[in-house]
Amino acid sequence: MPTQTEITQFLRAEFPQSQCVVLAVGNMSATVKHPVGINELRPGGTVSGPVMMTLADVALYVAILGEIGIVPLTVTTSLNINFLRKPTAGAAVIGVCKLIKLGKSLAVGEVSIYSEGSDELVAHAVGTYAIPRS
Repeated sequence: MPTQTEITQFLRAEFPQSQCVVLAVGNMSATVKHPVGINELRPGGTVSGPVMMTLADVALYVAILGEIGIVPLTVTTSLNINFLRKPTAGAAVIGVCKLIKLGKSLAVGEVSIYSEGSDELVAHAVGTYAIPRS
């Protein structure tokens, strides 16, 4: 299976616009970080929803690739997120993904999202990915 470095290199090459950083991958899980600056904030001083959705989506993708190998056409089929509390405006957001099911054609996982340095959950996402047939 691909290493954290190999997945990071793949993401940099294929998604150069992404600011997500892979912190860990393996054992049906992944941890991903997204820095938060002025461009990631919305009025009211909170992290924008699209940033947290991106983080959840990337964490799911990384966890799946860590299990099946780098299969670029593995794609999101659904992503549901619940925003639970206001994230810290000056802190990066961290997504911790755990895969719930990894089948031959579908993968399902959940992502817990935190502000860096805090144990309080700021959002929770559940997503499904389609895995192309080999």
